[in-house]
Amino acid sequence: MFSFRNLIRPYQGMPKEIYVIFVARIINALGCFVMPLMTIILTQSIGLSKEMAGFYISLTGLLYLPAALLGGKLADHFGRKRVILFFNGLAIGLYLLAGSMKPSLDLVYVLMFAGASMTASGPAHDSLIADLTNPKNRAGAYALSYLGWNMGFAVGPVIGGILYQHHLPWVFIGDASTALIALLLIGIFIPETIHKAQVEVIEETRKWERREEGSIFSVLAKRPILLYFSFIMFGYNFAYSQWSFMLPIQTLQLFPQTGAQYFGYLAGFNGLVVMLFTPIVTKLAEKTPLMRRMVYGGLFYALGFGMLGVLNSLFFIFLWAFTFTLGEIILAISVTPFIANHTPASHRGRMSAIVPTLFNLGHTLGPFGMGKALNYVSLETGWKGIGVSTLIFAMLMGGLEFYERRNLRAEINPEVESI
Repeated sequence: MFSFRNLIRPYQGMPKEIYVIFVARIINALGCFVMPLMTIILTQSIGLSKEMAGFYISLTGLLYLPAALLGGKLADHFGRKRVILFFNGLAIGLYLLAGSMKPSLDLVYVLMFAGASMTASGPAHDSLIADLTNPKNRAGAYALSYLGWNMGFAVGPVIGGILYQHHLPWVFIGDASTALIALLLIGIFIPETIHKAQVEVIEETRKWERREEGSIFSVLAKRPILLYFSFIMFGYNFAYSQWSFMLPIQTLQLFPQTGAQYFGYLAGFNGLVVMLFTPIVTKLAEKTPLMRRMVYGGLFYALGFGMLGVLNSLFFIFLWAFTFTLGEIILAISVTPFIANHTPASHRGRMSAIVPTLFNLGHTLGPFGMGKALNYVSLETGWKGIGVSTLIFAMLMGGLEFYERRNLRAEINPEVESI
């Protein structure tokens, strides 16, 4: 079952542009130094309290929201590739500027806008993949892109953690350099794809992808399942945001001298698990409905994050990191295809912005909320609360799966009585 040929089968037969994106993602992630070290930079290098670090991380997330919406709208009107080239190029310039600055709040603001620029190109990346694929190969294409990122991420944060100890400016310069190489690959080898979104979808199985007129809000009103889905994913992302907020604080608390380095190892371990297990999980899940997969992902989150409040020696931290990383893999290969399969081709950029914007509020508010909570409860109690709340959201995802199946049955047989 797990022969090499079987494991790579979901990634075969893709358009060549998908493989270029895969390589670009590897290179970009090899230099992903800033993002996983953000909490440590704020607390150790700049000297902010845990509460203020949480505030700035959440403020950064709030800046990402309008950036994503702007990027999505521009991607639908001016093209996917143009948006990627402009905003990623701007981010590269800002990271190079950060490399010449001393640790201060001014540095924080530059990093905030660099991250927002990268975020603005995100909907264009997702739309590019959706334009190049169909429901049969779309999940595999997104899984390959995710795998590429984590192949690089298995190494990048480890290097970043080492550089942080003695060469902080190179954290920013290295991030900019790899982003530039990845951007050149996209610029040279991938053509503009917005014209593909103008081709009418005629397959009955893809009726939700048919072009529509009107605003993104009118399109969303016809697809309430995406709004319910966003609410549940909000809860999942609130939990996952603690991977980059509470977990580095915990490693610094448990290991004062080597916490930053251990967290770099954890981030690298996360990428290594993704690299090794994404093909296996993709193969195991290929016949499982997308919504059911996301129930399983939530259960892995609940166990992995919740148990950090019960058993948190170094061995168990790595064990629970392995557990919630399995949940991350399941969700990563399922969430974006689910959105794309319910989105009109005419609104891919905007939908790839607004739906993730809604559920990424959980990631935005997570550090601020838990930063406040840690003034009153211990890290262990905070982790237990995260575990319980995520379990509730996983149960809600199960209810949403039932709702989708019922609606599908009603479409096939309109005489079926509603429950």
